[in-house]
Amino acid sequence: MHRSALLACVLSVLPALAVAVPLPRFSQPNAIWNVDVSHAALRPNSAAMMSHLAAFSASGWGDDRDFDFQIDFSFYVLHANGSTTTRPVVAWPSDVDYYSPDCDAPGLPFPVPAGGGIEGTDPPAYACDAGNDDCHLLVVNDASKVLYEAYATESADASGVHAICGLRWDLTKTYPRHGRGEHCTSADGAGFPIAPLLFNADEVWAAAQAHGDLGHAIRFILGNNRMANDKYVHPASHGTLATSDANANAVPYGSRLKLKSTFDVDAFSSNESVRAILRTLQKYGMFLSDGGGVPLTAESDAFTTHKWTDADVDVDSHSLFGIRPTDFDVVEAGDPMTVTYDCERTPDDFIYIDGYDF
Repeated sequence: MHRSALLACVLSVLPALAVAVPLPRFSQPNAIWNVDVSHAALRPNSAAMMSHLAAFSASGWGDDRDFDFQIDFSFYVLHANGSTTTRPVVAWPSDVDYYSPDCDAPGLPFPVPAGGGIEGTDPPAYACDAGNDDCHLLVVNDASKVLYEAYATESADASGVHAICGLRWDLTKTYPRHGRGEHCTSADGAGFPIAPLLFNADEVWAAAQAHGDLGHAIRFILGNNRMANDKYVHPASHGTLATSDANANAVPYGSRLKLKSTFDVDAFSSNESVRAILRTLQKYGMFLSDGGGVPLTAESDAFTTHKWTDADVDVDSHSLFGIRPTDFDVVEAGDPMTVTYDCERTPDDFIYIDGYDF
């Protein structure tokens, strides 16, 4: 049987279709992603770091290509409950390639909601688009408050979720400064969760109506050639040896940038949705989460009530064009760690004592 026919058979017996509900968030107010950094201390060389990053290219963002401050809308965040069918995580393409012990062991029951899709597929589908190397699969169980994320998901079919990494995040807990374990990656290079750092059309619309912000930090990426060579800072728990910038002012993996308080949000745009995103970047900032080209990451509107093209949202990939690295400050994060790949997972019952760092 062809994969497409088999997949259709599998999905036909799964319970509920993917629906529009809020993006998953960590519920603890002291979770790092929810912390207001509008008045946080800055790195002493913050200005030099941003000037150095800006010098890479005309726009200052990207990898070996020059990108303006563009938004990627290729991610899906799927929602499950106790009745959603699960499939075991299967090491892909082999046990040797699977990220262990960084990720949860193969066999992890991973929910697969009907009608969902892997990052980059359009329309949503459970087969990796050959043109999208990352192929993240993001699913939150709204009943248990557990977030499941997978990286390089080749497919999700009757035999399992075939991925290089599959893992869980407990959204009710506050993780320590080194996340799931020092030198441990996740479905993202820095060891961060992905879905809680995305933004979608529904929350942007709601924030715009209240003239407010999104209430959490945002995910962003840079090319490995623009990140500090073999370094990362907490709350990241991982970096990569592919990073190559040896300059003293290079930006390390895991850095938190915040839009300067002097940035004139109202002058930049008359669109209240764009202003909501900018206010969020001023208050909560953005975390350097992975290597790549397009800087910011949002959720596709395939499963949201509001659409990016709606007149009262009206946000597209170019809505933030013109914002430069020098419009940002770098939040103090302590001394950089040196990348080793020697993952030291912290036991769950140690990390999660009373929901706080022990």
